[in-house]
Amino acid sequence: MQNNNYMNPFLAGILLGLLLLLTIFITGRGLGASGAVKSAVVQIEKTVAPAHVENSTFFQEYFTTHGDNPLKSFLVFEVIGALIGAFVSGSISNRLKFDLEKGSKINTKTRIAAAIAGGALFGFGAQLGRGCTSGAALTGMGVFSTGGILTMFAIFGGAYAFAYFFRKLWLN
Repeated sequence: MQNNNYMNPFLAGILLGLLLLLTIFITGRGLGASGAVKSAVVQIEKTVAPAHVENSTFFQEYFTTHGDNPLKSFLVFEVIGALIGAFVSGSISNRLKFDLEKGSKINTKTRIAAAIAGGALFGFGAQLGRGCTSGAALTGMGVFSTGGILTMFAIFGGAYAFAYFFRKLWLN
């Protein structure tokens, strides 16, 4: 039997805010996920094409700022912890399942293609925006940054605008 009891959203918001405050206090920076992916990509690049990394100004600046091993970044451990925590939470609450959710008007191949395209666009946008929604909006709003507040409005405004065009794929 599946347990659909979720945490009270107000309590979850308070706990997330406290976690953000604690993270800023301990590490001097907020939460974010795209930096972990970037660290992994940089490490892969260093392993696969070390000559390219040595001759690239971008990579030299990255290693100067982030140290010799990008995988020792706080953000890498944050994302690993979030994945482990999500798995444990889903397992404890009996909601852990490997299922492809989709509307009745969309087939599996289209759903997977849309997810991959959306993920790629998200990654590209995070690189252009110098951070993901967690870093830009959540942490930005947590420190009352004008950029963080504008980012949050842009995220939700963009989501509402694009939802209009894609709603027929999900609604019955």
